[in-house]
Amino acid sequence: MKILGIDPGYERLGIAILEKNKTDRRENLLFSECFKTSAKLEFSERILLIGERLEEIIKKYKPEVLSIETLFFTTNQKTAMHVAETRGVIIYLAKKYNLKIFEATPLQIKIATTGYGKATKDQVMKMVKMLIQVDKNKKSDDELDAIAITLTASAHLRF
Repeated sequence: MKILGIDPGYERLGIAILEKNKTDRRENLLFSECFKTSAKLEFSERILLIGERLEEIIKKYKPEVLSIETLFFTTNQKTAMHVAETRGVIIYLAKKYNLKIFEATPLQIKIATTGYGKATKDQVMKMVKMLIQVDKNKKSDDELDAIAITLTASAHLRF
């Protein structure tokens, strides 16, 4: 089973593809990146770029599942609205390509990766690197969050 994990954002979008082997249940990271869009672009252009990049990745890796983090609202309403709109594009593409959708809360991600619901972001990042082989040059929080989201889906979903 291949899982597409997304840490949603419109400036930085964490993306990961994880493959879970059916026979031995081992997990292998096939791809990850932090996709960035320029603040100089209009929001609608940024959304288009995100959609095009995700469509490329879906076509190349053919995941069966989209695992995406749920939103928690901060004090910045404009940012929250743009992230929600970005999630809409992502969910649209998942449905277009018949992906099962798994939404994970920050609490679920912390528990799945560290076993502790009040873990810090640094603890989650450290555990991600311990749970799965990640290139040492991968340091973007957004990219590592996307990997954590795929690991969460892998722990929750059955074949």
